[in-house]
This record gives sequence, C-alpha cells and structure tokens, in this order.
Amino acid sequence: MDFDQLYNAYYMEVYSYVMTLVKNTHLAEEITQESFFKAIKSKKQYRGNASELTWLCAIAKNCCMDEFRKQSRHQEWQDDIPSPTDMALTVEDENITLQLHQILHQMEEPYKEVFQLRIFGELSFLKIGQIFGKSETWARVTYHRAKIKMQERMGKNES
Repeated sequence: MDFDQLYNAYYMEVYSYVMTLVKNTHLAEEITQESFFKAIKSKKQYRGNASELTWLCAIAKNCCMDEFRKQSRHQEWQDDIPSPTDMALTVEDENITLQLHQILHQMEEPYKEVFQLRIFGELSFLKIGQIFGKSETWARVTYHRAKIKMQERMGKNES
C-alpha cells in the first residue's frame, strides 16, 4: 500500500465524510490529516477485510469522536457566547460552502449530477451507474473527473 497513492485517491472522500460530521472546514482538514497520519502508523494492522476507503473513514470517524469528546470537556469551561474567531470561521465556512455550490452549479452534466448524487445523496457508484443506465466503473470515472474539475476551479477562485 503506497501512502501517496492512498492519500491522493481518497483525500477528498475522507475530507467530505469528515466535513459532514464536523461542519467546519478547518477542523475537517485537521481531522482528515490526523486520520491519514494514524493510517500510516497502523497500516500493518490493515487486513484488507474492508475497502481502503472504509478503513480510512473508520479511522476518521474515531478521530471525530475523539475531537467531540475533547470539545465536550472544554465546553464545560466556556461561555455560550461565540468568540470573534469562531464567528469569523463560521463566515469563512459559509463562504467556502457558497463557492463550492456556485462551482457545482456551473458544472456541466453528467459531472454535476454524479458529484451531487455521490456527495450529497451518498449513493454508491453502483447505484449511480444504475440511475444513468451505465456501469459502476463509468460512475467512478465520471465522479473522479468531476472531483478534479471542482479542485481545479476551487484553485482558480483562490488566486
């Protein structure tokens, strides 16, 4: 198992999964990085009983749970009033989310629909292929191309 290939192949999927759990881009990035770090440390324990993505998402879920526990301990000492930093991060998260949806809105079909079905509908590639009357492989390739288009367009908007 080559780590670079694993990271490049699954980063966006793991990040998207974590983002659905924590709803904060910065925290999702940190947890995703932590998940891959833990995967490197425990790669000898990976037996191949589940797909690599399932294994990585299980690690990510555990990292999220650790973070939630940590936050609940800290919450006991904090006020309910959000700090200016928290408010700025929330605004930034909303801006990034808006930017992602704008890019997705402009994306051509079938990439747009495949991406939405996979990320927001959480459908398997097999089911996406069935919807389009195509193969599971077609759905995987189309999703991968859509993901690349999203990444490229996000990069252009950041500059």
